[in-house]
Amino acid sequence: MPPWTTSGVLPPVNQDDPTGFERSPYTTSLLDLVLRFGISRDRREILNGLLRLRQHFHSLGLNQGFQWIDGSFLEDIENHEDRSPRDVDVVTFVVPVENLTEHPEFPDNVVHGWLKQHFLVDHYFVELNLPPHQLVDQAAYWYSLWSHRRTLQWKGFLQVDLAEQTEGDCLAILENLSDEESGK
Repeated sequence: MPPWTTSGVLPPVNQDDPTGFERSPYTTSLLDLVLRFGISRDRREILNGLLRLRQHFHSLGLNQGFQWIDGSFLEDIENHEDRSPRDVDVVTFVVPVENLTEHPEFPDNVVHGWLKQHFLVDHYFVELNLPPHQLVDQAAYWYSLWSHRRTLQWKGFLQVDLAEQTEGDCLAILENLSDEESGK
């Protein structure tokens, strides 16, 4: 993960090699995400929700895929807009499991508002078994939406593997982080 730019966003590309493969979405681990962005009580609460949501998805058998992480959560929003992030934006690109719709909690698992209310995650799904042209359309949509702020400023975002199941360890680390340790 590169550091924030002077504008308070992740750079969209490596400025030293703008046509290279080191670019957004930057692949990272859950632990690195927690350590980098768990710098305030509000951010740790949001990370707690994201980690619990991932545990919830794993309990439903949703383990194959990856998540794109974005929003003001990845920005230095505290110093540039004098506020904390309110949630984290996530698109889960997932290999769907059979019989998910028969799971007793299925309606809650896909309702956007429920996920945001219970986990502080502004969440969307993209199924990886879509026909290729639809999958490319979805990836292009989310990439183009998330690679820019509403002001049209270009920015980067992150990718975390859904198969990584270190949420429990990350939750324990998150609990022990403090504002003083992070310099906030």
